[in-house]
Amino acid sequence: MTSQVSSPAEQADEASEALVGGQRAPQSAAADGKEVRRLDRVIIRFAGDSGDGMQLTGDRFTSETASFGNDLSTLPNFPAEIRAPAGTLPGVSSFQLHFADHDILTPGDAPNVLVAMNPAALKANIADVPRGAEIIVNTDEFTKRPMAKVGYETNPLEDGSLEAYNVHPVPLTTLTIEALKEFGLSRKEAERSKNMFALGLLSWMYHRPTENTEAFLRAKFAKKPQIAEANVAAYRAGWNFGETTEDFAVSYEVAPASQAFPAGTYRNISGNLALSYGLIAAGRQADLPVYLGSYPITPASDILHELSKHKNFGVRTFQAEDEIAGIGAALGAAFGGALAVTTTSGPGVALKSETIGLAVSLELPLVIIDIQRGGPSTGLPTKTEQADLLQAMYGRNGEAPVPIVAPRTPADCFDAALDAARIALTYRTPVFLLSDGYLANGSEPWRIPEPDQLPDLRVQFAGGPNHELADGTEVFWPYKRDPQTLARPWAVPGTPGLEHRIGGIEKQDGTGNISYDPANHDFMVRTRQAKVDGIEVPDVEVDDPADARTLVLGWGSTYGPITAAVRRLRASGRSVAQAHLRHINPFPRNLGEVLKRYDKVVVPEMNLGQLATLIRAKYLVDAHSYNQVNGMPFKAEQLAAALEEAIDA
Repeated sequence: MTSQVSSPAEQADEASEALVGGQRAPQSAAADGKEVRRLDRVIIRFAGDSGDGMQLTGDRFTSETASFGNDLSTLPNFPAEIRAPAGTLPGVSSFQLHFADHDILTPGDAPNVLVAMNPAALKANIADVPRGAEIIVNTDEFTKRPMAKVGYETNPLEDGSLEAYNVHPVPLTTLTIEALKEFGLSRKEAERSKNMFALGLLSWMYHRPTENTEAFLRAKFAKKPQIAEANVAAYRAGWNFGETTEDFAVSYEVAPASQAFPAGTYRNISGNLALSYGLIAAGRQADLPVYLGSYPITPASDILHELSKHKNFGVRTFQAEDEIAGIGAALGAAFGGALAVTTTSGPGVALKSETIGLAVSLELPLVIIDIQRGGPSTGLPTKTEQADLLQAMYGRNGEAPVPIVAPRTPADCFDAALDAARIALTYRTPVFLLSDGYLANGSEPWRIPEPDQLPDLRVQFAGGPNHELADGTEVFWPYKRDPQTLARPWAVPGTPGLEHRIGGIEKQDGTGNISYDPANHDFMVRTRQAKVDGIEVPDVEVDDPADARTLVLGWGSTYGPITAAVRRLRASGRSVAQAHLRHINPFPRNLGEVLKRYDKVVVPEMNLGQLATLIRAKYLVDAHSYNQVNGMPFKAEQLAAALEEAIDA
């Protein structure tokens, strides 16, 4: 899986392949008169208008690839508008998939195959395509008006500008309409299936299974059986076209990644789906109902949609009228004894900040999931960024410390959700979980854990068995703390004898009564901070096989690109160490000692240096930032070059 480290041989192999386009020297075999080449890895990008179904096409190809047993990583990329202007560069939607017969870490730097459904898709993506790569273009769209709309003065399929590539001109629209004549559809209706024709062609080209996609189409359009069968027919026509046409003389095989995966049951999973499943599992392991109070916002809305399907697991979802109502309802559910969650992105965090401060004061468990996107303000709603770290750390009035957890891969979002729930329930505190758009929409294989492998998250409510109400009295003290965790009792409303006040005004230590006493306020502020500082988190692990002098420190979704870049450097003989943080507040207890072992610390981030700022402030280490804020994840080659320069400096 992408969250594992491959063998040294695979690491060196991946590093060298990435520099020459991602393919080994092929082995050829004959199959029905056509050549079959064996590859170890391929990067495919589907691109077209946002209404061309590129996300569905990529998702189906990914699902079949996962069922085949390849390791994979994906990168969906789409406009913020529901239906962006057709035929324009801002309206281009794409889906990139990297799959291999060994452990991989990223969606790939550059596609080996580009499927361009129109001139805009070609122009928007051609700069990423390396020389010698294959380009499949829908020639039906390369007419005067669509080309002029994106600035093509001449037809790029005819003017020689694509001579460096292996171009396959295919009239996808015409072939699709011809294949669907018997269904009696209008031309517009038939044209909509051209993405399935392209999917069928690529499925033949890379020997992907077909049964699940046909079953998916019939289920998706179950209420419109004619449309379902038309899509299946277009899919089969694309496969048959690849098998019979002379334009495609070669197909490719990428073997399953059997050695990359430990034994177990796997499925393909996106980050948001993994978060949803993690929250459900946390509720079951805590034996608590899960309550989600949320307001829809890109790219977090998928969690609300998914959790709303699982009432049978004790999950209740509330789509509020705004962000403030969403977190207010969630905090009320926490007061009532539920595992409370609220989901949002950066703009929503700004609106929720006052209630987060209230949760800090009330000391109630609350999981705040921030799926970060490009900002500020509305910014880039469908693009990725890591720029909410300081907002999560400090974005509240007063001293209001909140723990921060950050998953590193889509599959790791499941474990991060369990970890955030553990901290919230054990220490009675709101917890930030910082994912981002790259993790949320990207996917990879996930090993489904056995129930007995999950942590026990059960809690003891106040007034339960063996619970002492107060120091030798029968009066309940809501702020009498656990000496180990500093957590206060969790008292469910309606429990006789546990009546107590809540609110945002400062509490008196122990009794919870309103207090304006300066010394008491000082004590409570320091105690809340000490509670967060004392949270138990694992030590940070360092991958340093050769006593390097340079450490690359990352957090969140930069894990894949950083690890791929480090592999490249090591394959070329460079000595570099790597460490990655899941817990940012509090930091792992050994982090300071780790940082001081190295002459140079480099921190790549998709922001302007927020983790580096925290590292410098806390540990007085001259951390060097390498930053990117273009809405896209790092590329491994780009990072490798920057790290090489840092090592040599």
